[in-house]
Amino acid sequence: MRAEQISIFLENKAGRLAEVTAILRDANVNIRALSLADTTDFGILRLIVNDNQKAEDILKKEGFTVGKTNVIAVEVDDNPGGLNRVLDPLTSEGVNVEYMYAFANPNRKSAIMIFRFDNIDKAIEILAKNKIAVIKGEDVYNL
Repeated sequence: MRAEQISIFLENKAGRLAEVTAILRDANVNIRALSLADTTDFGILRLIVNDNQKAEDILKKEGFTVGKTNVIAVEVDDNPGGLNRVLDPLTSEGVNVEYMYAFANPNRKSAIMIFRFDNIDKAIEILAKNKIAVIKGEDVYNL
């Protein structure tokens, strides 16, 4: 039920993001979702891609610092309260969201939220108990 995300550490300067995306393009790696967070000096680019190992290998070869993190992809209804349906049971059982980002689900009228939780196993258990769809990593990579 987990998905794997790669994180790339970037200097906060013009052209650095385009350099990463060009490397992935040239390696025929497709970006499925992304999030970019920055500080004054550096940024963290978080990506869900169709081939994590290939992306990690090529980016490291080009000198980038790359990490991998387990996240959960959750289908969220596209209506008022859809996100709260996911967050409320997690909050009531003390699971913290460390960060999240979203992308549209091209196959349905919903969004897919990528979550990083402080307790991923407990989050998966709570989501299953509340009949909230968690999407397998392989399915997310191939959307």
